[in-house]
Amino acid sequence: MKQASRSVVPPLAIIGALFFIFGFITWLNGTLIPFLKLACELTYSQALLVTFAFYIAYVFLAIPSALILQKTGFKNGMALGLLVMAAGALLFVPAAHARSFGLFLLGLFVQGAGLALLQTASNPYATILGPLESAAQRISIMGICSKIAGALSPVLIGAVVLEGATALEAQLATSSAAAKATLLQQLADRVISPYVIMAVVLVVLAVLIRLSSLPEIGPLPEDAAEASEEPTRSIFQFPHLLLGVLAIFCCVGVEVIAGDTIIQYGREQGISLDVARNFTSLTLVAMLVGYVIGVLAIPRYVNQQTALSICALVGVGCTLGIVCTHGYVSVLLVALLGLANSLLWPAIFPLSIQRLGALTERGSALLIMGIGGGAILPYVYGLLSESIGLQYAYVLLIPCYLYILFFGWKGHAYQVRSQAKYTVPAAASAPASLVPAPLENGI
Repeated sequence: MKQASRSVVPPLAIIGALFFIFGFITWLNGTLIPFLKLACELTYSQALLVTFAFYIAYVFLAIPSALILQKTGFKNGMALGLLVMAAGALLFVPAAHARSFGLFLLGLFVQGAGLALLQTASNPYATILGPLESAAQRISIMGICSKIAGALSPVLIGAVVLEGATALEAQLATSSAAAKATLLQQLADRVISPYVIMAVVLVVLAVLIRLSSLPEIGPLPEDAAEASEEPTRSIFQFPHLLLGVLAIFCCVGVEVIAGDTIIQYGREQGISLDVARNFTSLTLVAMLVGYVIGVLAIPRYVNQQTALSICALVGVGCTLGIVCTHGYVSVLLVALLGLANSLLWPAIFPLSIQRLGALTERGSALLIMGIGGGAILPYVYGLLSESIGLQYAYVLLIPCYLYILFFGWKGHAYQVRSQAKYTVPAAASAPASLVPAPLENGI
């Protein structure tokens, strides 16, 4: 047993490094939104197209990513994903020179495409490399890597691209058209060096992944055997998976709204941009605390579905607090949404892919498509904020958290009732601590 545990550590360390990259690049969007709003002279809803372009790539690339992985294998696929992300980072160079918001969005879409490939490969690694009942714990460890990077990236990049932003805004307000254009071009050029460095690092990581001893993975043995007996099974015969896709949609949407809108919300509450630019890091620190709690508590004290339900309830409570308070208190509650969001993905993902067997890869791809919630819901929030204000637009989060609560309570246990050949016996597919409630108590 100890030998098996040691053999899992090296591949998980590699996956942890990839999750660090995920977090660093993903949570730059919170800084890019106010940066591009200023540099490209955008409205707030237009600036939120940053998240739309980045996350919509997952919708278009998740299924192709699964097909690519079938051809390349997981390790080569991850190296390819890193190279695609490097290409997206390099697109920021001509985008900055032209101060073209469209080119910036294209670069973000390409980066999202590379991340879709990486996420499709890496999340099953974290789930399958070890007992299923502790999968949320392992994904929480991966999340710690991601959120540490996410907390660092807005501070590091914000210090470069948004340095002196408050003074610059005041200067722009009193400048002539020619002087204003010069100042905005100088602002746009600040993004070039960080993204060139990022591209170089991604290429180096791609080479290291390609040369690493990271093993290929397959379906769990029990499920693979069962799948061979039922070759006609369809991925759409698993209701809990389809419900999980919608749960991921809501999960990523609320996570992105909490992290990427807090800077602008802080400004609306009267806080200067020089201070507010670091608020995304507060949300990520709160998520980091939640991940640590998950590592310590799951499955020793609570199971995955219970943790999911608790987090959803905390999210509802924080959202109600946001719309009922003002100033730093209200902004702090937005940051505390990070705590509510921390264990959503780590619990939803393994609960959604249980019992899939040989179809785990396809199921993972569908779940990755759910990341499109990070494109749709923040943009809806932006449109809603133009009608009722940034503060009250946060009510959008409440139905999302309530659906996640439903998934943790009942949705994850749904199975096909009418076609027995599609139902996998619980004892053959999951450890006892993850076996869903009896069918009559589920649907």
